[in-house]
Amino acid sequence: MRTKRKSVDYSLQRRRTLEELQGALRTMVSHDALDADPMLVRAALHHGELSERRCPVNNCGRLLLLNYTFGDQLGQYSGRIKSDEELEQMEDEYGEFTVYVVEVCPECGWNHVVESYVLGDGVTRKPPRRIATVEDIYG
Repeated sequence: MRTKRKSVDYSLQRRRTLEELQGALRTMVSHDALDADPMLVRAALHHGELSERRCPVNNCGRLLLLNYTFGDQLGQYSGRIKSDEELEQMEDEYGEFTVYVVEVCPECGWNHVVESYVLGDGVTRKPPRRIATVEDIYG
């Protein structure tokens, strides 16, 4: 990504969560890190991009990465999952939006934010015109 800026790496927070999780597993206490929402797991299975890393909890499989986009200039499209190719196209279409990369293991439910960064060309734009959705029509 050529306009990537304000990058935040959450690896220290991830490491702390894994250490807490190891203690919780020893005492058989449930932990939020292994409680992925079913919609998040479904999104990862259908839209996730395969990571090189394996699941850090029990090495059960490869992690899937999701890119969630948020920003005022995205309008009603804020909060959507985008592929790397779509993010590259969006860099020139929007002035500024934030991307949160989330790793998910669909087998055990592990999920954590890996990094966040800002993309866009810096030119402030109005959000796109709101288009009626099925929810608007049928409630």
